[in-house]
Amino acid sequence: MLIETLGAARDMGRLNTILGVLIRHGFGDSVRRLGLADSLERAGHALNWDKVADLARLQPPQQVRLAMEEIGPTCVKLGQILAGRADLFGPEWIAEFEKLHSHVPAVPLESLRDQLREDLGGEPEVVFARFDAEPLAAASIAQVHRAQLLDGTEVVVKIRRPGITDIIEADLRLLARLAALAEAELPWLKPYRPQQLVRELARSLKRELDLASECRNAERIAAHMAALPWIVVPRVHWAHTSARVNVQDHVNGIPGHALDRLDAEGLDRRLLARRGAQAVLKMIVQDGLFHADPHPGNVFYLPDNRIAFIDFGMVGRLSQRRREELLGLLLGLVEHQPQAVADVLLDWTGDDHGVNLSVLETEIEAFVDQYQGVPLAQLSLGQMLADVTAILREHHLALPPDLALLIKAFITLEGMGRGLDPDFHMATEALPLLRQVVRERYRPRAIGVRAWQGLRRTLALAEQLPHDLSRLLRSARRGRVHVGIELAHLRRVGDQIDRAANRLAMALVIAALIIGASIVMTVQGGPTLMGLPLFGFLGFVGAVLGGLWLVRAIWRSSRGGLGDEEN
Repeated sequence: MLIETLGAARDMGRLNTILGVLIRHGFGDSVRRLGLADSLERAGHALNWDKVADLARLQPPQQVRLAMEEIGPTCVKLGQILAGRADLFGPEWIAEFEKLHSHVPAVPLESLRDQLREDLGGEPEVVFARFDAEPLAAASIAQVHRAQLLDGTEVVVKIRRPGITDIIEADLRLLARLAALAEAELPWLKPYRPQQLVRELARSLKRELDLASECRNAERIAAHMAALPWIVVPRVHWAHTSARVNVQDHVNGIPGHALDRLDAEGLDRRLLARRGAQAVLKMIVQDGLFHADPHPGNVFYLPDNRIAFIDFGMVGRLSQRRREELLGLLLGLVEHQPQAVADVLLDWTGDDHGVNLSVLETEIEAFVDQYQGVPLAQLSLGQMLADVTAILREHHLALPPDLALLIKAFITLEGMGRGLDPDFHMATEALPLLRQVVRERYRPRAIGVRAWQGLRRTLALAEQLPHDLSRLLRSARRGRVHVGIELAHLRRVGDQIDRAANRLAMALVIAALIIGASIVMTVQGGPTLMGLPLFGFLGFVGAVLGGLWLVRAIWRSSRGGLGDEEN
């Protein structure tokens, strides 16, 4: 039953909506292969077939993007995440995912008033000196209103849409079950790792639903950017901030997409490009916490060639080890060290099953080697990263989610820098910082800190060792020591032997039915059917049905289908 497969009945209405959108956008075959089309029909879901002829003429990437927009905020967010997965999707798909946005009308203030009163502790017109009823911007998860604090500070109030949490949680439950079903029933989807993508989506959405978490991210990045006085991060007003609403200073500057206004305001495009690059490179290489979506809508240019970053709902985090690996990759690309690049990428993918590693390594080395002798100012670091991920995609290898987010940020940043200054080169800006980080890493003090940390871990392990050995010996004396050895090939052989035994048992049953039915046919008397002894006839029917099942199972097994799992 569909409910048994896809979970609680409370999600059935939302499931019908999603499946209806998929069928209308030309994915009916996939819905049928998942075994969901019949259930959708039984549910009596009415499909809106308006403009279906126009949809049929669109290319698959366009159809997927439109379907995501129609399904709602969860799928829009999924598409925005996929826009950074150049290691999984080709350029035509990435281009469509980057267009994703929600066509969501703003929620009237009166519909928000009860929630605002609860979160702010009073009516917004009382808490603030001024509160604009018309929103400044509206998105699928939250909308933003201009306001003024009692002390005259201009602020923006970000409010989570009422009921959006329930919708997203239902979507995530359904997507998790559909992803598991898709991996089992649609083998061509396995390289895209749908279950991993849904887990990544769930983590991202849960963080974005907590508007206070966005403010915590902003304050951490602001503290890191204190060394760069030309970088501005809006101040958070915690007295009015919670999980459903946050209040931050209003940034009054030139939006990142209004580049034509920079010259009129007397701003230096080249300086802005360099400062933006330095800020994001510092976030990534030194701090390990970076703005993961630095597109023009989240960047403002201020007087004195300052740059403001807003909207820290999506941030990337890099561990110390990951930053060291990234450092090796970037230096390998910039300084033309193909072996270093290949080593890092192979460590990152962490999956050599079915991959010819020597061929992959040769392709990466050839790719990096083609830039040998090319002046640093002519290198496009973002394009190089995109090309490397394309090589991984051809070999069905995927990067860890944090690195995919990082590469997307790099490519977006370089595109913005080129928009400001056509002569901007990320590699030129990155190399001094990378070398500085390397020098700092190998300073005596840094080496001493790492050695002391390693010694502390070793001493802690040595201190715990006697206790662990005592527990092991105690368990051994009681006969509770279990050794687990998992051999994938041996398990597969065991499964094959088990299926063969099942078929042999079925063949014996069929043979017994035939022999028994033949004997019964010679006995006179008893009930008959069409002049034949009834039980003998039923025995032959059972033997025929069992024989057909056996032939079908053997045929499906020989074709490498899913029949083996059923037997």
